[in-house]
Amino acid sequence: MEITVRCFMVFCVCMLLGIPTGICAGEEDAVTLKEVIVTATKTEEKRKDVPNAVIILDKMEIEESPATTVGELLANELGVDLRTYGNYGGAAQEIHFRGMGGDATQVFVNGVNVNSPSLGVADVAKIPLNSIERVEIVKGSGSLLYGSGAMGGTVNIVTKRPERDKTGFKVSAGYGTQDTYQLSAEQGMFFAGDFGYYITTSRRKTDGFRDNSDLTHNDVSLNLVYDKGDTLDISLYGDYIDREYGRPGVEPPLGTQDYYINGVKFYSSESASVLDKGSDDDGHVVLQIKSNPMKWLGFKVRSDYTYMENYNYDRYHSSGTGQKTWTTNEVTGVEGTVEIKPFEGSSLLLGADYKDYDWKNEAVSLDTDGNDVAGTQTKTEADLHTKGAYAEAQYRPCEYVKALVGIRHEDHSTFGYEDLPRFGLVINPLENTVFKVSHGKHYKAPTPNDLFWPYEDWGWGMGAEGNPNLKPETGWHTDATVEQSFVDEKVFITVSYFKWDINDKIRWVPDSNFFYRPENLDSYKAEGWELGTKIGPFYNTILALSYTKTDAKENKQGGVERQALYTPDDQFKGALNYWTEFGLNTTVTLRYVGKRPALYDNDTDVNPSRTLASYWTTDIKIEQRLYDHWILTLTGNNLFDKGYETYVQTFYDYTSTATLCAYPGAERSVFFSVGYEF
Repeated sequence: MEITVRCFMVFCVCMLLGIPTGICAGEEDAVTLKEVIVTATKTEEKRKDVPNAVIILDKMEIEESPATTVGELLANELGVDLRTYGNYGGAAQEIHFRGMGGDATQVFVNGVNVNSPSLGVADVAKIPLNSIERVEIVKGSGSLLYGSGAMGGTVNIVTKRPERDKTGFKVSAGYGTQDTYQLSAEQGMFFAGDFGYYITTSRRKTDGFRDNSDLTHNDVSLNLVYDKGDTLDISLYGDYIDREYGRPGVEPPLGTQDYYINGVKFYSSESASVLDKGSDDDGHVVLQIKSNPMKWLGFKVRSDYTYMENYNYDRYHSSGTGQKTWTTNEVTGVEGTVEIKPFEGSSLLLGADYKDYDWKNEAVSLDTDGNDVAGTQTKTEADLHTKGAYAEAQYRPCEYVKALVGIRHEDHSTFGYEDLPRFGLVINPLENTVFKVSHGKHYKAPTPNDLFWPYEDWGWGMGAEGNPNLKPETGWHTDATVEQSFVDEKVFITVSYFKWDINDKIRWVPDSNFFYRPENLDSYKAEGWELGTKIGPFYNTILALSYTKTDAKENKQGGVERQALYTPDDQFKGALNYWTEFGLNTTVTLRYVGKRPALYDNDTDVNPSRTLASYWTTDIKIEQRLYDHWILTLTGNNLFDKGYETYVQTFYDYTSTATLCAYPGAERSVFFSVGYEF
C-alpha cells in the first residue's frame, strides 16, 4: 500500500504542474442510430435497423471505465445485473438480463461460446479486458440465431485485430490494495502484406479482502488474420486462461472463533472455509472465414473447439474429511451462414450449426488428513449434441418501415426438437427516431450438471445431486423500444418495455437441510422498463444515466406466485466522463441495486424470511497521458467502502449450530498502474 501512496503523490504532482503530454484525450463519439452491429442478425446492420434493444461499447469506452473485469464493465449498462458469490478474487461473475438467470445469457468471444456447458453460465471475470476491441449486447430472445440458452440476451465480445500501417504495442504494470498486482502486454501488426497478428497476455494476483479469497490469474490470446477486405477475411483466434483461487464461502456470524482439527484451521471469523480451493483451465480456438464476393451475396464459415476443466478441493469441518472433483467439458462446433440480397431492401440469412458436448465428472474422497481415500474414485460421463438450422428474412419496403421474420429448428440429442420463431418490426418516422418491436420464442435444455451430477454428502444432511427427470425450459420474450437522438446526436434517449415468461424453469433449490437438487418451477415471468440517456460531449463532458424496473415472479408447483429470488425491483446507474486538453481523463460511475428476497421458508410463503438490503457503490478512474506514450492510471472501486451482501447460505459451526449467513461484497480497493504504448 505504501508503494501505491507514493505513486499517487507523483501522479497528483504531474497533474498539478500540467506536464505536457502531446496527446489530448479524444472526444467520445456520440451514440448514433447509424452505429453498426453484427450480433443481432449475424449480418452488419445499422442500429436503427435492428428490432432489439442493443448496447455497443467501443474500445475507448472500455479503456475509460473504472471496471477491472468484464463483469464490472457490463454491470454499469442499462438492464444488466451482475451477480457474484461474494466478490472475492476468484468469484465467478454472472450477467443477468431483465431478471432472468445467468444461464439465460449467452456470451461469445469472436463467435465462440464461452458459457460453461456443465453450468450453462459464463464466468465473465475470466475474460481479460486488455484483449477486447468492442462489446455488442443484444437484449431479448436470441434463440433463433444462437439456440439453447439465448433467452434474456446475447453478449458478443470482439477481440483486437492488427491495424494497417501501424505497429501496436502496449505494456503496463500496477499495484494496489490487498497486495494486488497486475502485468499486461499486447502487440499487433501486419507483417507480410495481408497477414497480421495481435497477441495479448496478462497476469493478475491478489490476496483478496478476507481469508482464503486469493486469486492467481494468467491468460494469453493470439489472433491471426488474413485480410483481403470484403473479398476474403480469414481469422484464427485462440486463447488460454489459467486461474487458481480460494473459495472462502459465506462470512460466519459475528464472534465466530478460528476452528482447528488436528492443528489444521478449517474456518475463521472471516470465512466459512480457509481450505477450499478451486482452479480453471480454459482454452478456445476458432477459425472463421467470411467473404462478400458480390454485392448481393455473402457467406461465413466458423469452426471452433473449447476445452474447460474446473477443479474443486473441498474439506468439511463437520468431520475433517472432504472431496476433490474435476469437471471437464469439451465442445466441438461448426456453423455456416449464407446471406442473399435478392433485391433492394431485402435480405435472407440461411444458417446451420452443429455442436458436440463431451462432459465428464471425476471425484475422489479425502480422509481427515486431506489424503485420497483408495477405492472411492468415481467417474460420470455424458455425450450430448445439438443440430440447428435457421432462416431469417428482412424487408424494408420504404425508408420508414422494416420487418423481420425467422425460424429455427433445434434438435437436441436428449430432448428432441424445438421450433423457435421470431418476429421483428422497425419504424423510422423521422431520421433520428426509431420504434422497435421484437417477439421471439426461447428455449434452454438442462445442462449435464443438472441431469447427471453425482450424489454428494457434505455432512449434516447437506449435499447435492442431479435430476435426470428435468424438462427443458421454454417461453416467449417480447420487448418494445423507442430510441431518439437530439442536438446533433449529442443527446440520446432509449426507453424499453419488456415482458417474458418461462415454463418449467430449472433451479437448484435446497430442502430444509440444504440438500440441493434441480427442479422445474411451474412458471417464471417478468415485465419491466428500461430508461437510459447519454448526454454529450458538451464541454469535454459526457453523462450517462439509466434506470431499470423489473417485476420478476416465480411460482413453484403447489406454491404461490412471489417475487423471484435475488432479483432487484430497481437498479440505477450513472457515469460521468470528463477530459482536459492536457491529457487528463476522469470517469466516475455509481451503481444502485435495490433490495432482493434471499430466502423463502416454504413454497407457500409470499413474504421472504430473509431480504438483502439495497446498496450503492461508487468507482473512479483517473488517467493521465504524459509525453505521447506514457499513461498513469489510478482506479478506486467501492470508494466509500459500502458493505453489501450478494447471496446467503447456511453456516454450520463445529457444534452443528446452523446460522443463515451472507456472502459479502468486496471492500474498498485502490490500484495504480503505469503503462507505455506506441
